[in-house]
Amino acid sequence: MPKILIVGGGYAGFYTALKLEKWLSRGEAEVTMVDPLPYMTYQPFLPEVAAGSIEPRHAVVSHRRHLKKTRILSAKVSHVDHATKTATITPLVGEPWTETYDIVVMTAGAVSRTFPIPGVADEAIGMKNIEEAIAVRDRILTNFDKASNLPAGPERDRLLTFVVVGGGFAGIEAFAEMRSLASSLVKKYPTISFEDTHFHLIEAMGRIMPEVSLKTSLWVIKDLAERGAQIHLDTQLSSAAGGVIELSTGEKFESDTIVWTAGVMANPMIRNTDLPIEERGRLRARADLRIINDDGPIPDAWTAGDVAAVPDLTGGGVGGFCVPNAQHAVRQAKLLAKNIVADIRGEATKDYFHKNQGAVAGLGLWNGVFQSGRFAIKGPLAWLMHRGYHGFAMPMWERKIRVFGNWIINFFVGRDTVSLQARITPRAAFEEFASRPKPAAGHEAPAGAPVPVGGPVAK
Repeated sequence: MPKILIVGGGYAGFYTALKLEKWLSRGEAEVTMVDPLPYMTYQPFLPEVAAGSIEPRHAVVSHRRHLKKTRILSAKVSHVDHATKTATITPLVGEPWTETYDIVVMTAGAVSRTFPIPGVADEAIGMKNIEEAIAVRDRILTNFDKASNLPAGPERDRLLTFVVVGGGFAGIEAFAEMRSLASSLVKKYPTISFEDTHFHLIEAMGRIMPEVSLKTSLWVIKDLAERGAQIHLDTQLSSAAGGVIELSTGEKFESDTIVWTAGVMANPMIRNTDLPIEERGRLRARADLRIINDDGPIPDAWTAGDVAAVPDLTGGGVGGFCVPNAQHAVRQAKLLAKNIVADIRGEATKDYFHKNQGAVAGLGLWNGVFQSGRFAIKGPLAWLMHRGYHGFAMPMWERKIRVFGNWIINFFVGRDTVSLQARITPRAAFEEFASRPKPAAGHEAPAGAPVPVGGPVAK
């Protein structure tokens, strides 16, 4: 029975395993999926998680709950040697070991792509995983709490200034949802006015959202400007050191919240393999999703998703390849599973072909935009289309029910605006009041040590 090793449990990895479970016959192959996280994140929902419109756990899908026939390893693949068909598995706890396989599926996904700009690595946060979205939400809420007790001044302005770097779909959606959350919070803080909040989006290109028409992108800019947001086009971030934002235009201001969405790159772990990589750092792939080198397809090696340079046969891709997004990753994964099953059975494989039917984005509550060719819809209808599309695109019915249920509840009672930033230091309250053993006779307690209280009464 051939062993199939899936490296990565994001969109492509999860859907490949899910469909292999469906299409493989009993005893036809053994499937193992390796990922350090126990869940798949539905990334299009991250902006709504950051805005408090979706419960964070509802935006992720448990591997173990839904992949019942797949062997799941909560670990990292630190090296792949396809020449010997072995992979080094590094667990979260314990010693690494070597795993053998017959077929490898590289679906390690992508990570945030940054540049060596001073301060970005120390001050900024991405919008690629659920933890980052939660942190952004908690930061906004906590900053409002802090600012509400401060007089007007630099520190207050810093807390209420929010910056997003990158004007693609991910950046605009995150930016608009953050603005929407802040606008709703102003009503709950009598000491903070709408004018006290400042939102800046920094985009190096001369336009935003290249997936839509220029006319539609200009409408989005106008809409955001009317909502008190400022978009800096043809502008680069020169420095973010110490939270001081310096732009290529010479403008300078301080911010306590910097969200980086300026692009992604293939997971660097693929460099620890003997598989061929193209100039942009992605695995070289054929249209049927086999990994290839100069001599043609490499036997028993497959790839899909953001880590793969898959030819776009529609001719619409950047540089002739499929762009890294969820739409392609999910569809590629489903075909990938079919092709692997076909290859095992000695049948012909099919090429990946998907023509983009349009793009839809949420821009905060009751506001969105949809673009298909020259046809565009803006406002509440596009927002409903956005929620409808992504609500049903969310994997697994139990997740769909939770998401739609969340939205319905929010419609009647409003979005959740509780900050749980204290979760970062969950033992702080316990440690503050915890009793400690008294120092032995002749030994003084270290300076600053808390005095034990509430101990047993001596008889």
